[in-house]
Amino acid sequence: MTWKTLDDMDFAGKRALVRVDINVPMEDGRVTDATRIERIAATVDDIQAAGGKVILMAHFGRPKGQVVPEMSLEHIAGAVSDTLGLPVTFVSGDYADAVAEMEDGEVLLLENLRFNPGEEKNDAGFAARLASLGDIYVNDAFSAAHRAHASTEAIAKLLPSCAGRLMAAELGALEAALGTPKRPVVAVVGGAKVSTKLDLLGNLVGKVDHLVIGGGMANTFLAAQGINVGKSLCEHDLADTAREILGKAEKAGCEIILPRDIVVAREFKAGAENETVAPDACPADAMILDAGPETVAYITKTLEAAQTLVWNGPLGAFEIAPFDKATNAAARAAGALTDAGKLISVAGGGDTVAALNQAGVADSFTYISTAGGAFLEWMEGKELPGVAAISD
Repeated sequence: MTWKTLDDMDFAGKRALVRVDINVPMEDGRVTDATRIERIAATVDDIQAAGGKVILMAHFGRPKGQVVPEMSLEHIAGAVSDTLGLPVTFVSGDYADAVAEMEDGEVLLLENLRFNPGEEKNDAGFAARLASLGDIYVNDAFSAAHRAHASTEAIAKLLPSCAGRLMAAELGALEAALGTPKRPVVAVVGGAKVSTKLDLLGNLVGKVDHLVIGGGMANTFLAAQGINVGKSLCEHDLADTAREILGKAEKAGCEIILPRDIVVAREFKAGAENETVAPDACPADAMILDAGPETVAYITKTLEAAQTLVWNGPLGAFEIAPFDKATNAAARAAGALTDAGKLISVAGGGDTVAALNQAGVADSFTYISTAGGAFLEWMEGKELPGVAAISD
């Protein structure tokens, strides 16, 4: 799959409709994490430098086609301006006049797209109204690319279209990780439940050389092999599914890496008394809360022989010490190998970003996606409407 970028467009004197994701967290009227705003800066700067006019389109929250005053993008316009370091004019209502008066280099922020019911319905009429405001469409919102909405899919058919810097970087990183990766490829997939990642696991066993399964998901796979997991989080009703995935992996030549030792405790709390035992030695009244040092050593050895890593989800209950040890140790090993130029590492998903930040290695990974659902659907091998719409 190929796509045009900003470099393929002539923005001089043109109006660029730029779909961004600035759906940032807020508390007491203040933006608490401006990461998503920071990540659109390169696109805005480059369009301005090329003499273009920038019209930012975005959603905020889930107003479901209704005007919800507290979800107005007016509340974050100041933060967008401050973070980008340039004047940003918020406009609502009839955009046509404000757009007609724009000068080269000016930046407008339109009202929450989801106030209009046509946005989430991918309505052709609403897309046409948006398209009438611009000359070129730029999608810089990978995190919204798994939605076929008017501003991500329908509009791309109406204007010359391309990927913004963030979208292009995301797509390039993902293509390097699973599209045409350098092998061997290792995937780390963790989290609480197998049921939420069935499509993901089914796709990965046919694409990677080693698949590390951690967190509560690993317990389901251990139980499927007849191992007693005590009071651990486990989806016993998915035992047959786990066995099917193990069989599919064997046929594909993909090594499934499950815990080789486990950390168990009777209480789920920080600093709980715990012990490290063999996977088949979990006491009946205990819970598996992390992988042990032998598991970490094997994962590290596997990473040292690999060239590409894709990571989604923690290896244990990383939110509370000491059950964050396996996640932290494996993440630091991956970070060190990446820093040494020996590994391409791509990670994504909310818990994953939090875990890598906690381990202090977020800056070491080759690429970390801030997208949640879009990153997962891409890993599942699904076509993303917002990506397909701007592809050649």
